[in-house]
Amino acid sequence: MAPKVLVSDKLSETAVQIFRDRGIEVDFEPALGKDKDALLARIGDYDGLAIRSATKVTEKILAAAPNLKVIGRAGIGTDNIDKVAASKQGVIVMNTPFGNMITTAEHAIAMMFAVARQIPEASASTHQGKWEKSRFMGVELTGKTLGVIGAGNIGGIVCDRAKGLKMKVMAYDPFLSEEKAEKMGVRKVELEELFAHADFITLHVPFTEQTANILSRENIAKLKPGVRVINCARGGLVDEAALAEALKSGHVAGAGFDVFEVEPATDSPLFGLPNVVCTPHLGAATTEAQENVALQVAEQMSDYLLTGAVQNALNMPSVTAAEARIMGPWLKLAGHLGSFVGQLTKEAIEEIHITYNGVVGTMNLEALNCGVIAGIMKAVNPDVNMVSAPVIARDRGIEISTTAQDKTGAFEGYIRLEVKTELRQRSIAGTVFSDGKPRFIQIKGINIDAEVGEHMLYTTNNDMPGIIGTLGQTMGENGVNIANFTLGRSGAGEGAIALLYLDEQPPAHVLEKLRATGMFMQVTPMEFTGV
Repeated sequence: MAPKVLVSDKLSETAVQIFRDRGIEVDFEPALGKDKDALLARIGDYDGLAIRSATKVTEKILAAAPNLKVIGRAGIGTDNIDKVAASKQGVIVMNTPFGNMITTAEHAIAMMFAVARQIPEASASTHQGKWEKSRFMGVELTGKTLGVIGAGNIGGIVCDRAKGLKMKVMAYDPFLSEEKAEKMGVRKVELEELFAHADFITLHVPFTEQTANILSRENIAKLKPGVRVINCARGGLVDEAALAEALKSGHVAGAGFDVFEVEPATDSPLFGLPNVVCTPHLGAATTEAQENVALQVAEQMSDYLLTGAVQNALNMPSVTAAEARIMGPWLKLAGHLGSFVGQLTKEAIEEIHITYNGVVGTMNLEALNCGVIAGIMKAVNPDVNMVSAPVIARDRGIEISTTAQDKTGAFEGYIRLEVKTELRQRSIAGTVFSDGKPRFIQIKGINIDAEVGEHMLYTTNNDMPGIIGTLGQTMGENGVNIANFTLGRSGAGEGAIALLYLDEQPPAHVLEKLRATGMFMQVTPMEFTGV
C-alpha cells in the first residue's frame, strides 16, 4: 500500500507532483493549515505531513495521528511543531535549512538600503504628489562599519555581500574562529566592541535563551549614536519598546524589522515611527526560495517514506535501522557529551577531538561524530541537527578529528570529548552501562560515575569541607529534590566537581545563593533532553 502524505500549506504544484511521481498518494489541502479542527479530523489517515509556517503541529494534533511517520517543514524554522511530542511519538521532523539562505540575506541587505535612504517613506511622499528632496537626506553604505551578530549560513552571506558594497565588516559569533573570520574577510569582535563601533547592526541568530533580548534596553544604550538596526532573523532578539524610545530620541537613527516578538504583528512600539521600515516576515518570501524549499521537502519526505533514508532530521540520527538498534544508547551518550560542553562554552571553539575506545570504536563513527557536534551546537542553535551540525562547524573553521582505539581501562567502551577554545580546553568522557543508560565517567580529568538526568547542576570548587552540606542544605531549603549526587576531585585540597541530578531546575535565586557563598568557582544549571 502506497504511503499517504497530506500537504496542509501552500506548496508548488511541482513539489506536489514529486510525491505523485515517486508513487506516493498525496492530498493537497492548503486550507487545513489554518483550520486546526479540520486538520485534527483528517490527520489520522496520513503517513506524512508537509507544511510551511501556517500549520501548527501541536501535541493534540500528533495524538490524533497514529500513522504519522514524518513531518516535513518547507523552510528552516520549526517553532510551529511540537518536536518533543513528535519525538515521543516516533515522528521524524525534517526541515530544509539551506533553501532560503540567499533570499533572507538579500532581504537584510535590502532593508539596510531602505533604512539608509528612507526609501519607503520617500516613495509614499512622492506618490502623494509631494517633492520633498530636502526632507529625505540619507547616508551611504560604502565605508560604513557593519556589525553582524551571527556569522553562520545567512550571516555569512550578508558579510560577503556587505564587503562587495565596500563596507567594513565586524562579526560577533561564539562559534566563529579567528581563522574562519580571516578567510571571510571580517573582523571577529566581542559584543561590546560591536555595539560601540558599528554604524549598522544586523542580526542573524536563532531565538534561544542565550540570544533572547540580545539587544536589551541596557545594550541599546551602548550602541554607537546614529546606528541603524536591522532584524530579519527572529522576533524577541530586540527589546522593541526600548528601541522605539532610542529611535524617538535620535540615539538610533533608523531600523528595519522583518520579524517581531508577537506575530502576526498587528501592533508594535516600532509601528508608525518615520525612521522605521517594517515588513511582514518576508525574509524567505521569494519565488526561488519558496520553490527550493518545497522541492527539497518533497524529495526528503519521499526518500524517507520509500527507502528509510533520513535527511535534515531534527530529532533523529542519520543511521540505518540496523545501526540504530545497536548504536542508539551510544548516540544518546554522544549528544549528552556534546551538550555538556556546549552549555559550558561561551567563546569560539577552535578544535574538537573525539576518542572512541573499545566496542564503540567499531561503530558508525561518522554518525557518532554528528551526534557529538550537534550536541555542542544545539546550545546556541536549537534547530541544528545531525546533518547540518558538521557543515556549520566546518563553515566556522572548527577543526574536527577522531581517534578509534582498542579497549583500554575498566570499560568495554567509552567516548572521550576534548574541546579547545580561544581561552581553555575542556574534556568529558562517558560510557553506556549494560542497562543501556549513558553515564559520565570523567570531567576535567576527574573520575566520576554520574547518571545523566534531564535537570542537572554542575559546580566546581577547591576541595574543602562543607561543599556537600552547602549544596544539600540549599537545595532542601528551597524545595529542590536531589535524585542523584556525584562528587569527584583531583586530589585532597585540589580542584573538585559536583554533578547533581535534580527533579527540577533550581530557580535563579537559589543559584545566586550558592554563588554568594564564595565556595564555588562555577555554578551552572544544565538540561539534557531525551534522557
